[in-house]
Amino acid sequence: MNVVSLFSGIGGIELGLESSEHRTILQCEILPTAQAVLRHHFSDVPLESDVTRIQALPAETDLICAGFPCQDLSQAGKTQGLEGVSSGLISEVFRLVKAFKVSGHRQPTLLLENVPFMLQLNGGMAMRTILDTLEAFGYHWAYRVVDTYSFGLPQRRERVYLVASVETEPAGVLLSDDAPITRPSTNIGEDAHGFYWTEGRTGLGWAPNAIPTLKNGSTIGIPSPPAILMPSGEVIKPDLLDAERLQGFTENWTLPAEDVDRTSKRWSLVGNAVSVPVAQWVGNRLQAPGTYETSRDMPFPTKGKLPRAARGSTTERHAVTISTDPVGIHPPSLSEFLNHKGTPLSLRAISGFYSRTQKAKLRFPEGFIDAVRAHLAVMETA
Repeated sequence: MNVVSLFSGIGGIELGLESSEHRTILQCEILPTAQAVLRHHFSDVPLESDVTRIQALPAETDLICAGFPCQDLSQAGKTQGLEGVSSGLISEVFRLVKAFKVSGHRQPTLLLENVPFMLQLNGGMAMRTILDTLEAFGYHWAYRVVDTYSFGLPQRRERVYLVASVETEPAGVLLSDDAPITRPSTNIGEDAHGFYWTEGRTGLGWAPNAIPTLKNGSTIGIPSPPAILMPSGEVIKPDLLDAERLQGFTENWTLPAEDVDRTSKRWSLVGNAVSVPVAQWVGNRLQAPGTYETSRDMPFPTKGKLPRAARGSTTERHAVTISTDPVGIHPPSLSEFLNHKGTPLSLRAISGFYSRTQKAKLRFPEGFIDAVRAHLAVMETA
């Protein structure tokens, strides 16, 4: 398929789709740092900077991909829904689809990606609006929350993927594979455990033998990596090169961004990216859809938060019972996955985190606060 990528970021969707033999014919990205990465890795692909200024799509477009901005849809963001300035840009996707259809071309398939919190924000209003619009265009659609962890990467990263098409049955793309795997339990002293050191008062992002979701920035506005409590008791920040690998990229994929801005901005780029192996799985299923078992169908709620997987068309909507694991590849242990040593969490960072935990009403895993205190003592001595 010929792919147009809107809100391209650093090209995670495109890289995964190209591994499935699809071809990128146009990208659009507004951030200069991300543009530098795209120009380096996709040098032969035309790059637009502003989706609102694209008047028409290439006539040969088969697939539009859009990991549209999540700031207004995420739990840690502004929660303004599609009324927000950033996430409301999904309307530009529909504008281009309408113009493409009016010009006499067959409707392209759509692949959308965003945070699963949109399924419950304001009673799922954002996703309901998207589904209404898709059906008005005559699309069949399916969506599903998928976890990067089940693709062999030790990152707990859930994202909702949506496919809409007038030619292919989307349920055969997103809902035909199900290989649920167990998640490890807390085992301090034996396994590495990821958490967010910028939190501690109302949340933690605890991830046994994995890292929590890499993200654009913290709740206090710091573009930051998570922390990892290692089996040795040391608390480190993972190396940026390992963060790129945790999203399925090669090391230094985002290095061209340093031609434009400081190194720390690369963390935001990695946190915003689409995990490459997930996009590759979707690309493979777009090539060869599977068979959906209708026995998974459940009633679709008319109001309130939405199910984590569903399918529908202009005449019907169904919730779907299915896991977040299409592929079910157990990742290696986090300690084994890391290629680089990382850096000890600084005295200032661990002090601030420990102080917040003492004011919190959270229940922390047994032994965790003792490990934090021990690392704090080491850093004070150092």
